[in-house]
Amino acid sequence: MADQSDVETVLTTLVGAIVYPQGTLAPSILGITCRIYRGWPNSAALDADLAAGRVNITVFPDARHQQNTTRWANEDAVTQAIVPTLTIATAMVGGASTATIGGTAGLGQLAGLLVDNLAVVHRTAAGDTPEVVAATLASYLRTQRIAVLAGATITIPGTHLVVGRVVADQYVQKQTRRQRQNFRISCWCPNPATRDVVAAAVDAALAAQDFITLPDGTFGRLRFVSSTVFDQSQDASLYRRDLLYGVDYATTQTIVLPSMIFGDAELSPNGASAVQSLLG
Repeated sequence: MADQSDVETVLTTLVGAIVYPQGTLAPSILGITCRIYRGWPNSAALDADLAAGRVNITVFPDARHQQNTTRWANEDAVTQAIVPTLTIATAMVGGASTATIGGTAGLGQLAGLLVDNLAVVHRTAAGDTPEVVAATLASYLRTQRIAVLAGATITIPGTHLVVGRVVADQYVQKQTRRQRQNFRISCWCPNPATRDVVAAAVDAALAAQDFITLPDGTFGRLRFVSSTVFDQSQDASLYRRDLLYGVDYATTQTIVLPSMIFGDAELSPNGASAVQSLLG
């Protein structure tokens, strides 16, 4: 999920890339040391930095400006489709059918065989191999019919239909709410010229960016709110400008949904009870 702290971290990273466009091992756009971090500065540390000619840029949430912006119910969405790594290949050999398990048995996969109207399924576990999966499926089949196991291949005589399938659990994301939160990006500088240069550079770059990408893969809408200059008369070495930006972002939950491997249906005359199941 995307938390307020995630938004702060992303904004801090963006500001760092603006001030240090070639990375922190290269000089800043000001040619002086700039400290960029989340939170409010420590007074003693800030005074020491300003006296040494260093700039501090902080990212801090504005608690006075928060709004619930949830506008609609959001459906579950698959964030990244997981492709099974296990395989099942089926073939007819004479009067028998074969099913050969291959690939790798990663966690969260279901391997199944549909033999005529008998379905057997195995959920993979840690340490499983194709041979283990084949042995497990064969043991299930033997409760109702003949199944001959050889390595990772199962031979089933006297079959009319054999279908092999592998599916994987899928991660889905659900949006539980949206909110708009203002974040204060403060430039604490030792002189007015430095303040003007760094604040203008940060403001111009952020204003040109409509959305920010958050760690959970969602996007936050970034919008300029206001800018305020503080020249503290009680501290002649402190020149500050605050940039207030609002971010509209989602709070999400990621859950795991199992996939269906075989479905069943029942046949019945109109208005009568079921007389035939396709499986079982």
